[in-house]
Amino acid sequence: MPGENKPGMYMPLPVINKTLTCRKYTSGQLQARVYRMTAYIELTASWLFKTFKGRDAKAFFTTPAFAKHPEPTLSVSSPDCGPDGATLGDKYMAGGEAQFPELSWDSHEGVEEWLLVSEDPDAPLPTPICHGIYMGIPSQKTSIVDSDFNLVDNASTRLTGGFYYGASRNGSIYIAPRPLLNHGIHRYWYEVIGLSEPMDEIFKQSKPSRDQVAQAIQGKVVVWGRWMGQCERRWK
Repeated sequence: MPGENKPGMYMPLPVINKTLTCRKYTSGQLQARVYRMTAYIELTASWLFKTFKGRDAKAFFTTPAFAKHPEPTLSVSSPDCGPDGATLGDKYMAGGEAQFPELSWDSHEGVEEWLLVSEDPDAPLPTPICHGIYMGIPSQKTSIVDSDFNLVDNASTRLTGGFYYGASRNGSIYIAPRPLLNHGIHRYWYEVIGLSEPMDEIFKQSKPSRDQVAQAIQGKVVVWGRWMGQCERRWK
């Protein structure tokens, strides 16, 4: 019958006379959308790991090298940031100027070389994040500033301050503080360790890891101290 669809017959589909268009975003709009997506991921991680903080028991200064010196006795301060526990502003955070805090410490008899370690014990990981590790600081040097952390050349790990950098968590010279959004306050320790003898020169140049350095200084720790800065990032 006319109009009847029989088996095997082709039935044409209706034509929709409409042009599909894709919405165009400006670069600023795209950046904003990416930022929001990243922020949502961070907020989710912060909520999931809100109790994963305080890895003090896994700090660098709890390794066997510090068995004879379990407590800090060296006075360390930050002339530009303030007293121990000072809040780190944008100048010192990732996303800001990411500067290294100026540090100053006392000289100490018997120290042949200084070691500096920066770590975050409040990151939601099994051990503190190593933000930076610096070897071969001359014994007569008792302060550092941000300009000390520039590379002498791209072919080595020697820095303008006259010392070498080791492997931070991401391999860079220094990871500026950037706690997870809404994860609360994170502490950032800057630990100055005095050694009774210099570390092996080739070892210092090899960009060793935090664990490798901890092993290399066993039996060499004379004194140590730390300064702590803190900060947090909140969802706005």
